[in-house]
Amino acid sequence: MAVQPEGTPCWADAMFTDLEGAKRFYGEVLGWTFGESTSEYGNYTQAYADGKAVAAVVPPMPGQDGQEGQSQWCLYLASPDAAATAAKIRENGGEVLMEPMQVGDFGTMCLARDPGGVLFGIWQGGRHEGFEATAVPGAYCWAEVFTREPEKADAFFPAVFPYRTKRIEDEAMDFRIYDLGEDSVLGRMAMTEEFPPEVPPYVNVYFTVADVDDAVARATELGGVLRFGPVDSPFGRFAALSDPQGASFSVIDVTAAAGEKPQMTDVS
Repeated sequence: MAVQPEGTPCWADAMFTDLEGAKRFYGEVLGWTFGESTSEYGNYTQAYADGKAVAAVVPPMPGQDGQEGQSQWCLYLASPDAAATAAKIRENGGEVLMEPMQVGDFGTMCLARDPGGVLFGIWQGGRHEGFEATAVPGAYCWAEVFTREPEKADAFFPAVFPYRTKRIEDEAMDFRIYDLGEDSVLGRMAMTEEFPPEVPPYVNVYFTVADVDDAVARATELGGVLRFGPVDSPFGRFAALSDPQGASFSVIDVTAAAGEKPQMTDVS
């Protein structure tokens, strides 16, 4: 079994009060189909793109309805030992929200927050290793930690995971990239005053689409809200959206890259 390098984004899920509504929305916007949900695992429902598992949607657990406010996507980072990672999270000022919990023979999960309040997950893969496809239409492609406390994120994540950090040389924004070996795996964006104070820090998950403008049109027709874009970038054409239940995400067409990639400086 292939073990993903520690710190690799390996899975994404979101909790929705209206699960059928979420399935309709993402089915139309990202072309997802959905597997059977079983009550044994809290009606955890996997989403598939072209037959490959790419994410999951889940209803609130009993007593959790509305407790965490609006829906949001949770990105899971790979760990060879969820308990050891949970200890590192605490040692570096993070908060463990859900202790490592074995999920059948699928793997072990843990939920945490960084010192700036960003929710993320840990996944120690068993039979379920994580994404069965990435960077193809409907699948996960990239993610960025959006935080109002960038210094805390930059100290925390490379202390918990073996990340090296690069800074994008752009005076218009405070943006860093976390690398594992030669691979860039996660971005970190400082939230500016442009973000309303009620928007919590979050992980912005990018899903791949064949046509960004078409995906945006479908999303807004179905009650989603366009937050930014569509805009061309050196990494692809992308747009930021919120779904009808308030979960933020982005869509990107990586084949439509335009312009030169920015200069980066190694700061790790």
